[in-house]
Amino acid sequence: MIVIREAKTEDFQHIWPFFREIVSAGTTYSIDRDISYTDALSMWMRRSAKTFVAVDGDGEDGVIVGTYKLAKNREGPGDHIANGGYMVSPKAQGRGIATMMCEHSQEQAQALGFKAMQYNAVVESNKGAVSLWQKMGFTIVGTIPRAFNHAELGYVGVHVMYKWLDGAT
Repeated sequence: MIVIREAKTEDFQHIWPFFREIVSAGTTYSIDRDISYTDALSMWMRRSAKTFVAVDGDGEDGVIVGTYKLAKNREGPGDHIANGGYMVSPKAQGRGIATMMCEHSQEQAQALGFKAMQYNAVVESNKGAVSLWQKMGFTIVGTIPRAFNHAELGYVGVHVMYKWLDGAT
């Protein structure tokens, strides 16, 4: 059973192995492929409105298999739009964890007062993510050509994806 709960700082030691694996692959995240543990901890856990973990098993004693963070996409007049980032351990992919985290993140975003969500850089070659976000109601509102230097494919585009949250006024 997957339980999603708010992350604690000490959870990052369990997130780090798959965070490092995903980021160092250079195929989905616009994060320095050689990011240090300290910088990753600060970026993922401290510079967000909230960070959550998906735990396989009993919430406190289970294995962390995914994580997501929510933050303001912009300050000032744009602070009603949340930005989300998601990671699922490669060992746990294909189990619907990203779908669960996306649903949970939309609920949490509304609880935090956000009216919409935006993903600023969904790598267009990441077909699984693009398809899932579309299935979850996000729309591609634009594509920036050659904005991501993919480790295997070279320069590919990134999509900006957006969703007005249900029930937001």
